[in-house]
Order: sequence, then C-alpha cells, then structure tokens
Amino acid sequence: MQPRGNQPADVTTAVPKVIRVAAALSWRFLVVVGALYVIGIVVGRLAAVVIPVAIALLMSALLAPAVRHLVAWRVPRALATVVVLVGGLAVVGGVLTFVVTEFVNGLPALQAQVGRSLDTISQWLQKGPLHVSPQQVHEYLNRIVATIKENQASITTGALSTAATVGEALTSMLLALFTLIFFLYDGDGIWRFVLRGLPANVRGRMDVAGRRGFASLVNYVRATAVVAVVDAVGIGIGLWGVGVPLAVPLSALVFLGAFVPIVGSVVAGTVAVLVALVANGLIPALIVLGVVIAVMQLEGHVMQPLLMGRAVKLHPLAVVLAIAAGTVVGGIAGALLAVPLLAVVNSGIRSLLAQHEEPSAEPATAQPPEPEQSRAAGTERETGTDVESSG
Repeated sequence: MQPRGNQPADVTTAVPKVIRVAAALSWRFLVVVGALYVIGIVVGRLAAVVIPVAIALLMSALLAPAVRHLVAWRVPRALATVVVLVGGLAVVGGVLTFVVTEFVNGLPALQAQVGRSLDTISQWLQKGPLHVSPQQVHEYLNRIVATIKENQASITTGALSTAATVGEALTSMLLALFTLIFFLYDGDGIWRFVLRGLPANVRGRMDVAGRRGFASLVNYVRATAVVAVVDAVGIGIGLWGVGVPLAVPLSALVFLGAFVPIVGSVVAGTVAVLVALVANGLIPALIVLGVVIAVMQLEGHVMQPLLMGRAVKLHPLAVVLAIAAGTVVGGIAGALLAVPLLAVVNSGIRSLLAQHEEPSAEPATAQPPEPEQSRAAGTERETGTDVESSG
C-alpha cells in the first residue's frame, strides 16, 4: 500500500497471517495468566476466609439434597435446615468422640508393642548380620535424647505455634459453620444475588452453567463419600484381623484421606502399614500392605471408574495434576479442594460450550437443591441450550 501524503504505510498486510494469529493468541494468553495470577494472590491473602467458605460449599453439596427432600415433604425450610445441620453435626461429633476414645484406649497397648518391637530391633542389631555392640546401641539412643534436648527451644516454639494454629482452626470452623447455615437456608437467594452482577444477555446461560457445576459437585461429594467408606471398612477389617492397635483411628484416617483422590488413600494406607510394622512386626505389616494394595486396586479399577468417573468425568491424569497443583499452591487445603474445583469448572465450561447444540432429550440426573428442577428446566428452554448431564 502506497502512503498518502504524510500518512505512514499500513504494514499489517505485510505481516504473515501465522505471526498475526500467534501474536493475538499470545497477548490474550498473557492477559489470562496475569488475571489468574492476581486472583491467586487475592485468594492467598484471603485464605482464612476462602478456605472455610469452600469447605462450607462442599458440606452444603453433601447436606443440601437432604434439606431439599424435607422441603418437598412440606417441612419448613428453616426447620429442615436445623434438622439436617444438627443431625450432621451429631453424626460427626459422635464419630470423632468414638475415634478419640478408641485412640486413648488403644494407646497403652500400642506403647507396649512398640517397646517390644524396639527390643526386638535392638536384639537383631546385636545378634544379626550387623553385629552392633550394646555400647553402640546405647550411644545412638543417647544421641537421639541429646538431639531432642538441644532442640527443646524449637520444639517449644513449634508447640506454641501449633496452639495458635489450633485457635485459627477453631475460628475457621465457626466461619465455615456460619456460612453453611446460610448456604442451606438461602442458597437460592445467594445465587440470584450473584447472577444480578452479570449482564442480562448472559445471565440465563450462566445460571444453567452454575446449576450444572453445583450438580457436579453434589455427585463428586457423594461418590467420594462412598469410596471413602469402602476404603475405611476394607482396610479397617484388615487391620483388625491382623491385630494392629488403633485399628479404628487408622480406619478413620483412611476415611479422611480418601477425600483427597488417589493420593490421600495411598498416604493413609502407608501410615497404617508403618504402624503395623512398628507394633506387630514384618509379617503382619506385609499382610496389611497386601490388604491396602487390594483395596486400592478395588478403588482404582472398580469404584473410581463406576462412581467418580460418572460423577465428574475427569481423566485420572487431570485429577493427579490438579492435586499436585493444589498441594503446591495451598498445601493440604489445596489438595482437598483442587479436584472439586476442577469438577465444577469442567462442568460449567462444558455447559457454556453446548449453546450451539441441539437440546438434549434426557434431563440432568442431578440438580442443585435450589432453585428447583422445574426452574432449571425452564431456564434451559428459555436460553435454548443443551446442557450435558454431569451425573
């Protein structure tokens, strides 16, 4: 193009199309990465608020269907919320009390077996192939005691920081409980308030995507709870059969660990094997290891594909990478919340991308408790969209 007068020539057409497209994608990618970085900084600064709210959302996904059923039976919503919340807290409190009681009762037996195991190890070190003298064994023990005494100040500081952490944990629990009450009682109103901040032309589509995301979260929590129960019962029976002390607390640890998919069960099972090794010896530990491997195989090849795969429709590699990223960013809380967040985002994006498809003849198998299914179906008809079922 020839310049006119003092006007510069338009060199855009001289740039190859591949470079122009690459440049356009690059600056958009940088904008997205920058936005995610800013969001990450804000979430990190507000972790004391974000994490309790996220946990309350997970709990609401577990308890909201019960509230919805009670409301369908013409129970007032306030009463239904109180009944479900009190019942859930009673169950959790009873289980925790039982676990703590079993731990306290089994601790003396564990200490006695650990003492016998240490004596056995000491005898093996002296009479086994290493031929360690008794003086060397006592020297090693004295070094351990001296190391503990030398680091007493840091241990005390760690205990004080742990006490502060416990106080923060209690505050977070109260915030999560307070938030859960409002999620169960007025989840519909909260969601409508959020939608008011969106443009009117996309409000209906975001409404449907949000419902599908919550439905995916409900399915995820249900499937995870079933998998956790199976893991805890299977490994607990194996621990009880071998005679490992603290079988019930270890089973509870397996149950809690199962809420971090793949990684949590492996870590909890490893702890169970180590306790069996220290308390009962090598052969019982190998038996417990076999039980843990069998349960993990059942989870990985039967439970996960049938339940978790249908619930969230995520590839196992995506689950592992999400857990790894969540652990790096947010530690244990990040590992716990990474997969549910990925499931919700995946379901919502798939719903948004389905706008040009034909309406589906099959209704969703799982709906959020509020608004009701009829309203969700009406929104789908109004927007003329096809939303895939996440169940």
